[in-house]
Amino acid sequence: MATAKIGDNILFKREGKNYEGIVTVVRENSVIVEYGYNKAKDEPISTIVNHKNYKITNATP
Repeated sequence: MATAKIGDNILFKREGKNYEGIVTVVRENSVIVEYGYNKAKDEPISTIVNHKNYKITNATP
């Protein structure tokens, strides 16, 4: 299984829904992903996803 790199697009599931986001940080066991934007707080929505729980959809070269 390939590990995502910073800038890669990945597909993951949260609460039964599929989300697509961009990897911003790579850790030993997980990645931090931005997958939306909260206009009320004027900040990106991000989450942590384990390496086992995502698929890379568009890898950066």
